[in-house]
Amino acid sequence: MFSAEQKNSSIESSDADLEIVVRLQSGDDRAFDELMDRYKRPVVNFVYRMLNDAGDADDVAQEVFVRVYRSIKRFRADGRYRFSTWLFQIARNQAIDVLRKRKRRPLEMRAFHEEDGDEPVSPGRSADREAHVKEVGEAVARAVSVLPEKQKTVLILSEYHDHSHAEIASIMECSVKSVESRLARAREALRRRLAYLEPSSE
Repeated sequence: MFSAEQKNSSIESSDADLEIVVRLQSGDDRAFDELMDRYKRPVVNFVYRMLNDAGDADDVAQEVFVRVYRSIKRFRADGRYRFSTWLFQIARNQAIDVLRKRKRRPLEMRAFHEEDGDEPVSPGRSADREAHVKEVGEAVARAVSVLPEKQKTVLILSEYHDHSHAEIASIMECSVKSVESRLARAREALRRRLAYLEPSSE
């Protein structure tokens, strides 16, 4: 559950989004740049975790914002709908399109990183430790990548983007109960697939 502070922050963010959207709908193109500043990184991160390909993630994110710009007047900025929910619906649909197109070719697996490129080895971290962290990251990426699309989506939105179950239900256009069920199945699947990484009790 959200704390009172988190709820207030979420409401303020939503209100700010709506103000920007109204300006964009009125023809203020500078408002589009503001939306890009607020949401480009979250969208790229979300798509990247769906696709496991940095190049595809950038391309899809660009297409997402092109679609937002072209269809923004269809968004009802009356306070009943969150802009972020609508945006992630578009991002999810675009990512699913790419997954369908590449279904017949092997999926390239990559570890999840917040920044592009290799992370330097920190002075306090041994080479063995660094190798282990990389191995775990790659294992998690592989395990997530083979989840069914709906389980993968709820897991990424919940674990990596901190969306509430209600927000995920709106993005995926399903019930909160369905979100909870898919999330539970996804976590159980990951637990089974990654059990070999757990330290032995012997």
